[in-house]
Amino acid sequence: MNIILLGAPGAGKGTQATRISDKFGLPHISTGDIFRDNIKRGTEIGLLAKSYTDKGQLVPDEVTCKIVEGRLAEADCKGGYLLDGFPRNLFQAQELDKFSKVDAVINIDVDLSLLMARLCGRRVCKSCGESYHVDFLGGKTTCERCGGELYQRKDDNEETVGNRLQVYTEQTQPLIDYYSKKGVLLNIDGVGAIDEVFARICAALKK
Repeated sequence: MNIILLGAPGAGKGTQATRISDKFGLPHISTGDIFRDNIKRGTEIGLLAKSYTDKGQLVPDEVTCKIVEGRLAEADCKGGYLLDGFPRNLFQAQELDKFSKVDAVINIDVDLSLLMARLCGRRVCKSCGESYHVDFLGGKTTCERCGGELYQRKDDNEETVGNRLQVYTEQTQPLIDYYSKKGVLLNIDGVGAIDEVFARICAALKK
């Protein structure tokens, strides 16, 4: 089963992707993780990506599509995959259609007005990438999953977050209509506890 996970920044895509991947045995493919790895290692493509992400902008479509196509051609994706953070716009979706068939698109729906607080309070594990929110950490600074150090991303500030949400509204939200017309869209209420949202996703996939 080939699945795409949609939702605005802060909607919980990364957190839910980990659970979906574990339950259904699908490789979790996050373009964000790919770029962050390259940024950390200081590669040419990583430095290029950083010049955009530091401003809250998106990496150019052509670069992103090429990376995803190569990743989906790897052996572990033959039985299906879970795409998190791709496609982000109609161009990417149309390019994806050229080299892969999508079976289901999960759209985690959260009101944009709630996402600013979510993102600015987000903390991420340096080791495994698991996301948390300061409201639920109780002062903890390490990951409950692997014990790694938690940190705040440089782009999780009000100015950059506002820009990212605007970019999402203008470019990514039209994907909801695109996949709805294809009959593969599953709208999921993203408000509530992580386990509650995950249960909604599982119920929708079973249908």
